[in-house]
Amino acid sequence: MLRVGNLQRSIDFYTNVMGMKLLKTTENPDYKYSLAFVGYGSNPDHAELELTYNWGVESYEMGTAYGHLAIAVPDAYAACDKIRNAGGKVTREAGPVKGGSTVIAFVTDPDGYKVELIQRDFS
Repeated sequence: MLRVGNLQRSIDFYTNVMGMKLLKTTENPDYKYSLAFVGYGSNPDHAELELTYNWGVESYEMGTAYGHLAIAVPDAYAACDKIRNAGGKVTREAGPVKGGSTVIAFVTDPDGYKVELIQRDFS
C-alpha cells in the first residue's frame, strides 16, 4: 500500500505510464479516505498495489524504512523508453546492476516513490 497525495494523479501514473490496469476503487466518507487498486492483472494470479488517499493530505515523508517497489519486465530498456515517452521520470537508466549482470532500472512516481524494473526472461 502506498499513501498518495492525489489519487487521480497516481492512478494516471500507474495506468498510463506503468501500463497497469485500474482494478477497483472505493470511497470511505466516514473515515475520509479513498482507495484504488492497480495491477497487471487481478489477485490471486497477480499482485495488486493499493493506493490510499487520505482526504486533505497532499504529501508524506518517505521515511527511512521504505526502499522501493520492484516489478519484473521482459525488457528494461524498452520499458524505460515507454515510460519516458508516456511522461514518466526514469531516474536510473536500464543497465547491469553494480557487481552483477541483472539488468535493472528505476523510475519515480508522482509522489516520489521509487519503482525498480528488473529484467526477467518470461519464456
